[in-house]
Amino acid sequence: MSFRIQGLAAENFDHLFALSDEELARLGAVRRTADDRKPGYPCRVSLTDSHLGDELLLLNYEHLPVDSPYRMRFAIYVRKGDKTYDKVDEVPDQLRNRTLAVRAFDAKGMMLGHELVHGRDLEGAIEKLFQAADAEYLHVHFAAPGCYAARVLRV
Repeated sequence: MSFRIQGLAAENFDHLFALSDEELARLGAVRRTADDRKPGYPCRVSLTDSHLGDELLLLNYEHLPVDSPYRMRFAIYVRKGDKTYDKVDEVPDQLRNRTLAVRAFDAKGMMLGHELVHGRDLEGAIEKLFQAADAEYLHVHFAAPGCYAARVLRV
C-alpha cells in the first residue's frame, strides 16, 4: 500500500522568524538555538532533526483542528529556512529512529484505531491502520512526549 508522509507547511511558520522575542511571547512562542543533543530537536516542517546552532521556534500548534472530542494542539519545533517534507513511500530518519504512536482518523475527526511502534516498523502500522476503509488519514506522534510529528495520507 502506498502512503504519503507530510510535514507541516513551511509558509505557515516562515514569517514568525522575523518577529521579535517579545512578539513571539505574545503568541505563546519562544526562540531557541539548538544544542548538540542527539537526536536533535525535531522540526515538524522538514521532518529532520536540528544541528548545533540551528534557529528554532517552539510554539503551540493545533494539528488536529476538527470538530470532535479529538481536537488537539501541542508544542512543536520548527526550524528556520526548512522546506516541507512531502514524499511517497518514504519514511524520514526522524520518524524511523523514534518510538511512535500512530492514530487513524475518519473524515469527522473520530479516532478509528492506533498503534504503538518503533519507527523501523512504521510501514506495518500504516498498512494495518489503513485497512479500515473509512480511515481518511493518520497522525504520527512521538510516543514519549506525545507531541505531533507528521501526517500520513493514502496514495
